[in-house]
Amino acid sequence: MTKHITKSGVMLLVLAFILVLSACGGGNGGGSNSGGKKESGKDGKIKIGFSLDTLQEERWQKDRDLFKAAAQKLGADVEVLAANSDDAKQIAQAESLISQGVDILVVVPHNAEATAAIVEKAHEAGIKVLAYDRLIKNSDVDLYVSFDNERVGEMQAEAIVAKAPKGKYVYIGGSEADNNAHLFKKGAMNVLQKYIDSGDIQIVYDQWSKDWNPAAALSNMENALTANNNKIDAVVAANDGTAGGAIQALTAQGLAGKIPVSGQDAELAAAQRIIEGTQTMTVYKPIKALAEKAAELAVKLAKGEDVGADKKVNNGKIDVPSILLDPIAVTKDNIDATVIADGFHSKEDVYKNAK
Repeated sequence: MTKHITKSGVMLLVLAFILVLSACGGGNGGGSNSGGKKESGKDGKIKIGFSLDTLQEERWQKDRDLFKAAAQKLGADVEVLAANSDDAKQIAQAESLISQGVDILVVVPHNAEATAAIVEKAHEAGIKVLAYDRLIKNSDVDLYVSFDNERVGEMQAEAIVAKAPKGKYVYIGGSEADNNAHLFKKGAMNVLQKYIDSGDIQIVYDQWSKDWNPAAALSNMENALTANNNKIDAVVAANDGTAGGAIQALTAQGLAGKIPVSGQDAELAAAQRIIEGTQTMTVYKPIKALAEKAAELAVKLAKGEDVGADKKVNNGKIDVPSILLDPIAVTKDNIDATVIADGFHSKEDVYKNAK
């Protein structure tokens, strides 16, 4: 038997439905949005895309962790992707970050030239790009945050000249595709040129190490030793990885510790070699300061705020607004007061192999 609902019955049903909705809305505040509903699908947090060349080196693992921690303290989320020194992969990963709707892209480029494509793609999507530690060449990159990399090269050469003011020098460079490698070499030559001009120093071997690979540096150093019948007086190596390769070659010839070798990045193995006496120095770039500054500036860029860049660095296309921090030369004499005092490495780890 079919029942007919009267007009008054309909009204009662509507009132009952309204009461149910009110109950579901939660009391103590009536219609407050206590369930944490996101506005337009966003939680209001800045989302940072962090595109790294590689995580195969100790140094970049530290950068990743420190940057993420600093950004999270500022209320931002970070999505990290690493390309393992593959240009095409880094560009594809950056496109992926862009498609995820990041608010800002932070890039450690593998290839200073190739990553200009990342800047272009990001700008097409209305996303700004911060070049982290390495400059992106021939692009309209929005900000460059790094250390004074030319000064790094000067420190390396100064330390080695102090040990070997005359003689045959080997220069073991980094990756030719990395703009920083060229800056390190320029800085080293700022110091060495006058000794070369006077005839006191002779550069007998000068070669890049592909992708900063220690194995490439090892091969380079072996070639340098062979070509000069082991008669080498000093080695300016662009970073600790290349220094390690060079020292491996020197060790095989019984020359480790007898020839001064520079480095950079204050890697644990390098710090241990400095204590052992096989590596003369490293350049410590307090990456905690770099990571924290970059995170702070990335958030500001994403919000459209002024970043206060006090320098300009030309990248072949524009003068890029830049923030350059000061590096620190580290030897056996000040390693306790710098690398260890900062907690970058523990004293126990650094002195692990000390006799």
